[in-house]
This record gives sequence, structure tokens and C-alpha cells, in this order.
Amino acid sequence: MPDLRPHLKAALGLLLSLALLGGAQAESGKLLLTGGVSTVEGAAGGGIVPWAVIGTQATDGEIGLSANVNHLATHDYGLKTYGLTLNLRNQLELSVGQQDLSAGPATALNALGFDVQPGPHLKMDVLGAKLRLAGDAILDSDTLMPQVALGLQYKHTQAGSLQPVFNFLGVRNSGTDVYVSATKLWLAQGLLLNATLRYTQANQGGLLGFGSAAPGRNSASLNPELSVAYLLRKDLAVGAEYRFMPNNLEALGRAAGLGNALRQDDWKDLFIAWAPQRHVSLTAAYVDLGRIVPGVTEQRRQRGWYLSGQVSY
Repeated sequence: MPDLRPHLKAALGLLLSLALLGGAQAESGKLLLTGGVSTVEGAAGGGIVPWAVIGTQATDGEIGLSANVNHLATHDYGLKTYGLTLNLRNQLELSVGQQDLSAGPATALNALGFDVQPGPHLKMDVLGAKLRLAGDAILDSDTLMPQVALGLQYKHTQAGSLQPVFNFLGVRNSGTDVYVSATKLWLAQGLLLNATLRYTQANQGGLLGFGSAAPGRNSASLNPELSVAYLLRKDLAVGAEYRFMPNNLEALGRAAGLGNALRQDDWKDLFIAWAPQRHVSLTAAYVDLGRIVPGVTEQRRQRGWYLSGQVSY
């Protein structure tokens, strides 16, 4: 299994070097919050859904850089993420991110003969790119034309002591998501709508690997993702998101006599984002991730709070 950490360090260094060489710190800047915040996978958007906007404060002809840290806590799990995003002239977004999932309930799998160590963690590295194809969220705000972007995310999961479980499920440790996003901003009304269509094999975003052994689904599928946001004032927005998720593993679990123990549900959230000043944004969200491996969590839905901080130039 390849170790992506050297490549991630190189990517982080490249992003920082490009930003320094560009010399532009987006002093003109976008309107507050119109560049989105940072998703858990690193791309600009809402908390769980990427938008077509290119992140950071940079506008056309400028180079921008942002850094983010996020924390999600549900009934049984905890997720921490870190990331950097580079904006090249408001046309291309490059991002790197790392996720760390505290998967304590997985020790229950030892009753099935596995050897999961206490305090297990699943770690995932994400390399992302997003290209603006058409439109401009600000300049086209008084027309019907949305901003449209094409994105991809290469993901690699380090399973640690859970690797034998991955092997049993027949999931891969790496995969690539491809998505198209369309974001429409009505600036006068303070309303933003986003629709994303993602082509993916990822289980729980990739933290539980990609695909499945038969009779589970081992092929990629198209899954829509939706966002709506409303600007209460120029520095404060509220919104909601819904992300449809592929249910690749449930059929495998049923064939093994485990019922819906491996079912995956859709993700959803309600969020509020605040920009106390141009270069800083803070986001809080109430999230419902549905059942995550309900066979080890007594069918509990994973609800909780998501907190995010971003510094952007």
C-alpha cells in the first residue's frame, strides 16, 4: 500500500511556493462568503458539498491561498480535517487535505475474529483540483447563468489495524471522485443555490474504502448533492446541504447474515457561516450523517456538530 505522506508534503510545499511566487494576496478580494468555506474534503463550498466557486479571496488575475481546520463530533465518531487551497487566477483551484476519523466502535468487530487495536483511527489524504468551465458567480448574478466547474478528488485511506476488515469487505484503499458543480448566486436577494453531481465509488466519502466485494456494488455511481445558502447580512449566512451517498456495502452485509449492519445513509446539515473580517471565516453546522456501520453502533444515527475555521488571502 503506497504511502502518500511524502507526496502530500511535496504538494503542500508546491502550493505555498506558487502562492509566494504569485505575489498577489487578493487585496481587492471577493465579497464576503461568496467564495464559500472549506468542505471536509478541502474544496471550496459548504461543509459537505463542493460548489463551483473557486476558493480563497482571489479574483481574476490574482493568486490566493487559504488554510482550514475542521472538527466534527457525532454520537460515536470524531473527525478532524486540515487543508490548504490554492486559487490560480480564479480559474483553477488546487487543494490538499488530511482527515483523521476516530473509529472507536470498530473494536466491536473483534467479536467476529478481527484484531482491531484500541482507539483505532482511519486516516485519509485528499488531493483535489477544480476548473472553472463557465460563468462567474458575481458578474453573472443578475442573469440566469450559473458558474460551472469540473472537479476531481484523489483519495487514499490508511486503515491501520482495520486493514484486515477492508480486505474482508473487498474494498480498495484508493479511489478518485469526479464531479460537476453549478452554483447560482442572486446577489440582490442574497440567495445561493448549488447542485453537484458526483461520480464515485467511495464508502463514507472514502474513509471506509472504495467499492465492495460481491454481492456489494463495486462500480462507481452518480450521486447528486444540493446546497442552499441565504445571506442574512454581508458577513453572515445560513444554509442547508444534502449529499446523496452510494450504498455499496449493504448487499454484502446481508449476504453474510448481518442484515443492514453495513448500510450507508445520506449526509445532511444545517449551517451558519460568519466572516468577522475579510480574511477569516467561521462555520458551525448541525450534521446528520445517518447510520455509519450500524452493526457496531446499535443502529444509532450519527448526529452532532461540525465546526470549521478558515484563513484566506
